[in-house]
Amino acid sequence: MGLGDKIENAAEKAGGKGKEAAGKATGDKSLQAEGQADQTKSDLKQAGEKVKDAFKKD
Repeated sequence: MGLGDKIENAAEKAGGKGKEAAGKATGDKSLQAEGQADQTKSDLKQAGEKVKDAFKKD
């Protein structure tokens, strides 16, 4: 996983946490769900990058 990918995924996850927190604070369930979805998407991207890295080492 390249450094740029790691930074991008971390930023996406942080943005998702921010959206989720804002949604909770305002009672906006849609925004809260969107934030959770962004975090999940980021986690999946990270997992995919780790799998690619594992195959590159072999």
